[in-house]
Amino acid sequence: MPCKHCHETKERTQTQHDKLIHRLNRIEGQIRGIRGMLEKDAYCIDILVQVAAANAALNGFSKELLGDHIRTCVKEDILAGREGTVEELVATLHKLMK
Repeated sequence: MPCKHCHETKERTQTQHDKLIHRLNRIEGQIRGIRGMLEKDAYCIDILVQVAAANAALNGFSKELLGDHIRTCVKEDILAGREGTVEELVATLHKLMK
């Protein structure tokens, strides 16, 4: 569900944008590396270790993005009296913790 405060978009500073893009680029490289390992018939455990590292990197990206969302959109919505944002956040946390 899009951030109601942000009207389905989110303005980020150049620093925030660059930081998130950098993380995604690293994750993309990890995924390409896993594919390369599979194509070269690498040992299963070695591939699984790299998959775990990619999962950890995705979790780090999610934490960064969620923290930014809470500090900006959620905070501003609560200050503006839009209490539904809290329920949206709770629902999002439930999805992330599956």
